Amino acid sequence: MRALLLATLLAAAPPPAEQARKLASRRAWEELYLAYAAAEPDGYPPDDRRSIATSLQKGCEALASSDQVMAYSLGERAVLFEETAPGLRCVARTALATQQRGAAEAALRQGLEHFPKHGYFALELGRLLLEEKDPQGAITALEQVPPRSPESARALALLKKARLQASEEREALSQAQRIERRFEGDPRAPSASNSTTSGLGYSSGVSADGMRTRANRRFVVKYFNNQRDFGQRAEYEGNVVAALDEAYFHTRKVLGEARESPVDVVLYTRAEFRTHHGANLARAVAGLYSDGAIRINDAAELDLGTKATLVHEYVHAVLDDLRQASPPGQRVPVWLNEGLATYVEWRYLGSEDPPLILANRLRGAARAGHLPRLSAMAGQALISQRDPAVAYATSAIAVRELLRQGSPSRLLTLIRDVAQGTPFEEALRQHYGRSTKDLEEAVIAALSRR
Repeated sequence: MRALLLATLLAAAPPPAEQARKLASRRAWEELYLAYAAAEPDGYPPDDRRSIATSLQKGCEALASSDQVMAYSLGERAVLFEETAPGLRCVARTALATQQRGAAEAALRQGLEHFPKHGYFALELGRLLLEEKDPQGAITALEQVPPRSPESARALALLKKARLQASEEREALSQAQRIERRFEGDPRAPSASNSTTSGLGYSSGVSADGMRTRANRRFVVKYFNNQRDFGQRAEYEGNVVAALDEAYFHTRKVLGEARESPVDVVLYTRAEFRTHHGANLARAVAGLYSDGAIRINDAAELDLGTKATLVHEYVHAVLDDLRQASPPGQRVPVWLNEGLATYVEWRYLGSEDPPLILANRLRGAARAGHLPRLSAMAGQALISQRDPAVAYATSAIAVRELLRQGSPSRLLTLIRDVAQGTPFEEALRQHYGRSTKDLEEAVIAALSRR
């Protein structure tokens, strides 16, 4: 019934703002969400957007303690219509309540950027980063709590804790580095003063091919200077480092582990990517992982989309590291490789589901029997599929179904077994008790339930 109502609403003209006020006054929160779930804010004048946002935010606040999933959905729509401090607070609160920590962090960062005088955002972001074992990031956030705000006392207490953890992390890193140097025959202990939120020092330089580099034990970042002056380079490198740290910590949080060996990250402008990889690929992809390197298209500005692409491609680097650590064996199915990367990217963007419009396309394809089969996506690049977006999303939903059946470590163990030569179907039955055909049916069933 809900799906039918949503389909009807999606096909209708955008509802007037007055409808939002009426639904809110009746506390018809589900109808309110469905009425504006697919509405484009740009289709309304500013006063109407403000009115709709207020109504949606009221629903978020009303349901925050009883139905956090619907509350989050209402809050998310509210801040799209008008970004307000109360709206972002409700989104962050309900995202945390529904275990969407990536979405909560994004809302808190957005609130801190646009409403810096509200101490709530810096305080809660610091608390979240401290829980995520990122004390340096927590310190940066907590230091932005206004001294005279109601949150300042709590921020000071957390700041002391974060500084203690950061100190312990630096000492542990220094000790580990001293041990590594001894194994290499050099007893000198390196300085840890040039540390980032990852707790690892970066060194900058220029490669033989003229590219700027910044490297540590996890990443080797490369990009062309593009006539940036020194200040611009320093800021750009700092932003790249922060984005890579996010990718590392997010992947480790979702999968329970990350890549141990360093990976090259090559950042191109759109023109550079077109020159090096061709116009067709430049139009088709935001990035790729090839020849042991993450290659990002149009990385001149590191926006949310670029950061999500970094996460996606970093997952490929993690899986490649698992493969490299094993004896030569058969390839992991393409749909599993791409599906896991897409799923972790969705989680970074705040959900384990595809965007609404893509979700509707998936359900339509499932009903019409046009959903791509996993068995047909085992050995072929998904970008070459008839509908690449649906192929990637179908693969990600299959991965989501596996993760709902067991922990990420179970899935990574399966991938290791396949990399060591176990046939995929055998490994799938051994670890999950199902076949690829069973998993295809589970994907269709999952789409039918929504």
